Amino acid sequence: MMSWLLTGGAGYIGSHVLRAMRADSLDVVVLDDLSTGDAGRVPATVPLVTASVLDRDAVQRALVEYEISGVVHLAAKKSVGESMCNPLHYYRENVLGVVSLLAAMNAVGVRRLVYSSSAAVYGTPATDAVDETAPLQPESPYGRTKLIGEWLVGDAVALGLSSVSLRYFNVVGCADPGLADVGGTNLFPLVMRALAGGERPTLFGEDYPTHDGSCIRDYIHVQDLAEAHVAAARLVASTTCQETVNIGCGRGHSVLEVLSAVGAVTGRDATPEILPRRPGDPAAVVAAVGKARRLLGWQAQHGLDDMVASSWHALAGDDPLARPQAISPAGAAR
Repeated sequence: MMSWLLTGGAGYIGSHVLRAMRADSLDVVVLDDLSTGDAGRVPATVPLVTASVLDRDAVQRALVEYEISGVVHLAAKKSVGESMCNPLHYYRENVLGVVSLLAAMNAVGVRRLVYSSSAAVYGTPATDAVDETAPLQPESPYGRTKLIGEWLVGDAVALGLSSVSLRYFNVVGCADPGLADVGGTNLFPLVMRALAGGERPTLFGEDYPTHDGSCIRDYIHVQDLAEAHVAAARLVASTTCQETVNIGCGRGHSVLEVLSAVGAVTGRDATPEILPRRPGDPAAVVAAVGKARRLLGWQAQHGLDDMVASSWHALAGDDPLARPQAISPAGAAR
């Protein structure tokens, strides 16, 4: 039976991936430096190694001690805006972290890897739906670090590595309030925290070349994303491959459409305060998802209303006045 090391498994996305892997009866060990992760998200029955992926010796010890067969690598810094202000930190954490991990894996003969990449590698695509063959033109240090990570993983094929790199689109939602993205700097947590605090959400830019002037993104429920990791882990465990796969819904929503859905679900006024554009934000990025269906046998199951409702419920907790309205099955994307 294979054992998996899940780096970043105490974070928002990582804890959902951990839950999905365990639900699929996969044996998992978590490695996390807890700089942004929460040890409370890791069940007591799951070993937790508190270390950074930059600590090659600690990673290598964990691989040996727990007889690890494959790695799901999520540990990274992930804010586009922060990367614009502090690029060297992002290169250290995201690029040198991959180098350290690959070196540790190679030293002990671990040859299976699922790598967390990002749609940020595309920059501003030239087409409405971007597939995996699109030009790679990242517009932020964050996106560039993820692309370099893909190159490193791809070059490790010379070391016998079998890999799948998953290019996440905009990850939102929550499968359990205890796993919520409480400290996130992306649209959904920012909007939810603003509304919960009685403040207006902010909209960065209303002059983009889109149908309503706001950015368009492909939002993917974190539970769907987690299940894509399980499918990718099963693939690299069963065959030798080197693949890159988009993980999104295949449908874009503008920021103003998201705010409209938030208002409808929460019953609160989500009219935004308009601020200038942020550097590094492309106008529209939407996934072409055919490869995920063909290669992984996976597709997203949750629609926008589901994502909004789960995000709000995670923040609202037990406050009956803040609970979201019920969402009908019609909200799910197929």
